[in-house]
Parts: sequence; C-alpha cells; structure tokens
Amino acid sequence: MDTVVRPRSAMRAFLRSGASGGIVLIVAALAAMAIANSPLAPTYFAVLAQHVGPLSILHWINDGLMTLFFLLVGLEIKRELVDGHLASWSDRALPAVAALSGMIVPALVYLAVAASTPGLARGWAIPSATDIAFALGVMALLGNRAPPSLKLFLTTVAIVDDMGAVAVIAVAYTSAVSGPALLAAALILGLMFVFNRFGVVRLWPYLMLGLLLWFAIWSSGIHATIAGVLTASLIPIRRSPGAPDARDSPLHRLEHALQPWVAYLIVPVFGFANAGLTLVGIGLATLLSPLPLGVAAGLFVGKQVGVLGAVWGAARLGFARPPGGASWPQVYGTALLCGIGFTMSLFIAGLAFANADLVDEVKVGIITGSLLSACAGYGVLRLCGSRSRQVEA
Repeated sequence: MDTVVRPRSAMRAFLRSGASGGIVLIVAALAAMAIANSPLAPTYFAVLAQHVGPLSILHWINDGLMTLFFLLVGLEIKRELVDGHLASWSDRALPAVAALSGMIVPALVYLAVAASTPGLARGWAIPSATDIAFALGVMALLGNRAPPSLKLFLTTVAIVDDMGAVAVIAVAYTSAVSGPALLAAALILGLMFVFNRFGVVRLWPYLMLGLLLWFAIWSSGIHATIAGVLTASLIPIRRSPGAPDARDSPLHRLEHALQPWVAYLIVPVFGFANAGLTLVGIGLATLLSPLPLGVAAGLFVGKQVGVLGAVWGAARLGFARPPGGASWPQVYGTALLCGIGFTMSLFIAGLAFANADLVDEVKVGIITGSLLSACAGYGVLRLCGSRSRQVEA
C-alpha cells in the first residue's frame, strides 16, 4: 500500500522552529552576557571587532548573515499575504491594527521619556518591534495553557510588525544614497521580476541575483538586509488552497530550507554577537536614565497598551473578532509577550546610534523591558490558562 505523503505546513513548521529556536536564542544571549562579564570579555569583543575584508565580523553578522533572516521574514510575509492567514482583508484586519498600534504607542512612550535629551529621539523605533522567536519560545514553555489561536495571533502580529520594521529601516535609518548603486539595484530587481513573469521556477537564478542585489544595496547606502526582503518578494509562489503547502512552489521550498538555519544558527549567532553587555557600573541610576528607561518603558508599557488596546477597540467596534477560544486575560498575556523586542530592537539600535556607549545603554533597556514583558506575560498566561473563559466580543 502506498504511503500518502502530506505536504508540510509552513506555518506549523515556523511555529515549531520559532518556539524552539527562541529557546536557543535565550541560551545564546545568556552566554554572551556571561562571557562579556568574565575574563574572556576582551577576547569576545576583539574577535567581533576583527576585520575580514571590508567589514568587521560583527558587521558581517549584522549586515550579511542577517540578510538571510530578512529573506525568511520576506518569504513569510509574502506567503501569509498570498496564501496564508493574511490572505483576506478580514484575516488581516486584527493583526494589522494590533501591530500598527503596537508600534506607534511604544514609539510615543519612548519619545515621552527620552526625546527631551538631545540626540536620543533617533531611537524612537527601537521598542516598536516584537521578537517572534523569543516570544514563541516563552509561549512554548506554557504547553497547552495557551490556545493555538493565541500562538497564531502572536505570530501574525509579529509578521505584520516585521513589515513595519523593514519599512522603518529602509526609510528612517538610511543615510546618503548612491544613485548609480541604487540604479543597479533597480535593474537587478527588474530582471528578477521578468524571470517571475516568464515562469522561471528554479531558485538559483533568484538567489544569484539576490546576492548581486545585496552588494548593490549595500553600496547604495540603504541597509543591505533590505535586499533579503526584496528578493523574497519576487520568489515565485504556487497557491495551495485547501492544503498546507505546494511542494512544487519555489517559495515554500526555500522557506522550509531556510527555517532551521535561521532559527537555530543565524538568529542565535546574532544574539550572541550583540547581547554582550558588561554589567560593571550598571545600577538603578543607569536603569532610570532617559535612554534605557525610554526603551524599557516602550517595550513593557507601550507594547501591552498598544496591542491590547487595539484588540479591545476592534472587538468593541465590531471591526474584527478577537482570537477564538481565548479569554481577555490570555489576550492580555499575549500582548505582554509582544513587548519582547530582543532581535529586531538590537538590530535597530545599531542603526540608530553609532556611539558604543549609547548602544550599551539601549541594551540595558532592551534586556530590562524584554525580561519584564516575558516574565509578566508568562505569569499571566500560566495563571489564567486553565480556568479562563472565552473572549466575548
């Protein structure tokens, strides 16, 4: 008897790899903190500062390796918009409103705390991003106390959040732009578009052109990781209504191939390279200074207010239905988890501030706000997971 091979679901695979990858990321970040406060600290920082060709190892990680992370982000965004949980306007409504509010409110909280200090307003976007791997890792620790609808809601909000973060990076953190390099990037994108329109389904032409696109965008002055998202937008996808994936879809194949590498290697390496923070001299006064306080307050206060307020407002106005099978305390716990801003927040911090001391202050705020959000979200979901009633819109 022949065995029927069922296609794998990209979303289910992503939820699994995102959750377990988030745990690996937590371990990598803790390892970086431990090393940065040990006798190995000088070696750790010296290796990251070592140049290989035109860039330091740290910049190769942040500008090069993380392009694959943004490529996966772009693939997830395109799949969800074309053939997934964001394919219809009704499905997009709640995640879009929650993500938008969850970006605007943290930015306003940050500006209210830090903008009066000269030079700090540039960091307004740091607390606006959710770390999907970290958040899913915390949610995975809850087992079945969190209904699947909340995991899906958290994932889709974070994906829409990533769209906003990519736009912010491209617009707000781009310096002077080189016209010839930007023209070269446009020509490469045009060629990829032609391949797509003429039905080219082999992946290697897109990936080779994506590599050239990375170099052109890096040369143009726009952050090179944007090349990952742009490449993903032109990878062909075959719709698979009624089935999880299409095995002959180039986008699905590439996404499945990238997921384990991004979840278990690229993001943890990024976390290990960027989370190192020397704790010597850090006390209450440091935590209460404008920059770390603004970041921490944006993540912990702004995110929960923005996301929960958007869901509540959408339900009251009849604009969208809240996650099915979940109670309001569980929705609140999920809104708290949206305040975990580790990976993307660290990434934006490096773009916002060139001063290493300011970046270290940002790290204090990110770690503080993310830890508060993770602990509070976990506590709320654990306490209310087994006895809460379903949300009533």
